[in-house]
Amino acid sequence: MEKPEPTPMELALSQAKAAAERGEVPVGAVIVDGDTGVLLAKAGNRTEELNDPTAHAEMLAIREATKAQSNPRLENFDLYVTLEPCAMCAAAISFARIRRLYFGAYDEKGGGVEHGGRFFSQPTCHHAPEVIGGMGETEAAALLKDFFKGKR
Repeated sequence: MEKPEPTPMELALSQAKAAAERGEVPVGAVIVDGDTGVLLAKAGNRTEELNDPTAHAEMLAIREATKAQSNPRLENFDLYVTLEPCAMCAAAISFARIRRLYFGAYDEKGGGVEHGGRFFSQPTCHHAPEVIGGMGETEAAALLKDFFKGKR
C-alpha cells in the first residue's frame, strides 16, 4: 500500500522539526497553490543561522514563493505555518496578498493574528487573508514546548 502524500501542515511540521535540529525555534511554513495544492515554497526558521531577525519561516517562504512566481503578490496561494504569525509576518502575509492562512499553535505572547496587535483587524490593513487557526496545534505546540524545555 502506498503512503499518502503529506498534507501541507505535515510538510510545515517537518520544516519545523528540521529547524529545531539546527538549533532554531521550531517553526515551519509552506506555501501551496490554492487551487491545485502544488507546493511552491517551504522554509523553517533561520534567524540564528543567518543572523537575521527577519528570517522567520513565513518570511523565507514568502520570499521563495514570490521569487518563483516573479510576482510580489501571491493572491491565489495559501500559507501553512506551525505557529501563529507575529506582527511582522502578518504584515508580510498581508502585503503578499496571501489568500488563506492556516496556522497550528496559538502564540499568546508573540502572535500578531489572534493575539497581540491582531494585524488583520486593524483599519490600516489593506488585505486580510482568511484565517484558520489550530490546525495541527497539538503537535506544533509540543515541538515548541520540548524545544524550550531543552533550553532551560
